[in-house]
Amino acid sequence: MNTQSQLIDELKNIATEAQNQDTLDIDLLDSMGILEKINAEDQKVAGVVKRIIPDIAKAVDKIVEAFACGGRLIYLGAGTSGRLGVLDAVECPPTFSVCEQQVIGIIAGGDKAIYKAVEGAEDNQQLAITDLKAINLCKNDVLVGIAASGRTPYVISAMQYAKSVGVTVVGISCSENKKFALANDINLCAVMGAEVLTGSTRMKSGTAQKLILNMLSTASMIRSGKSYRNLMIDVNASNEKLYARAVRIVMQATDCNYECASQALIQANNNAKLATLMILTGLDVAEAKASLTTNNGFLRKAVEQANN
Repeated sequence: MNTQSQLIDELKNIATEAQNQDTLDIDLLDSMGILEKINAEDQKVAGVVKRIIPDIAKAVDKIVEAFACGGRLIYLGAGTSGRLGVLDAVECPPTFSVCEQQVIGIIAGGDKAIYKAVEGAEDNQQLAITDLKAINLCKNDVLVGIAASGRTPYVISAMQYAKSVGVTVVGISCSENKKFALANDINLCAVMGAEVLTGSTRMKSGTAQKLILNMLSTASMIRSGKSYRNLMIDVNASNEKLYARAVRIVMQATDCNYECASQALIQANNNAKLATLMILTGLDVAEAKASLTTNNGFLRKAVEQANN
């Protein structure tokens, strides 16, 4: 049996490659009918993800531990899966004021693959190892391998290498695969079944992966002190919109007016967390900074300590 025949045979056992019996007539429908079919399939995604929340929680715990000891969260994938990892990674610095190296997105084929498919990259097992060595992967990191099919050679190779050097490995897939499961420590398998268009894993599978990635990064950041109540207290006010958001966050956190929030932000060098602590406790800039350091960046703890 040649390589192509083997691959065709392998695809028969991948859930995302099955033909959806509910959309066999989709090419006969008008726009409304097509959209209703897509929406009906999309509604299944959140329920599937809900069933693996206990395992997602285990992954979050490992990421929080990694952050606490200076480790990184590294996403790695090919094609749509890789792009979703990059997307989640690049959103973390402006949202949580973390450095660009704390959450990293790696896509097979490099940055150019974000915009245009790089043929053969997802099959290159050595490339995965090279890419991880290039960022000096170490045992304090957490690697999240993302592959909708659960069979991508680039991703499996990366996970196997990461495990060999003592890294905690999380796997996100949408089809059960024994080799993929064995290559990771925490297997997040959200089986979405057949897509609206056969094999188009940017649909339900991509949505499931996006939900899981959002959960991993957001929950880990919250548990690392990057929120106050449900406010994005560590937002990086790097443009006009984000500055306005920072002012509003300070106002919401303290029930103060615009003038008070703006003045506190000026004193705090646009640091919303610092400004909020100053208003809530009456501490000056130096005292507030020291308090946040003592409380590992957790604003709620710093407020409670100061008020007690």
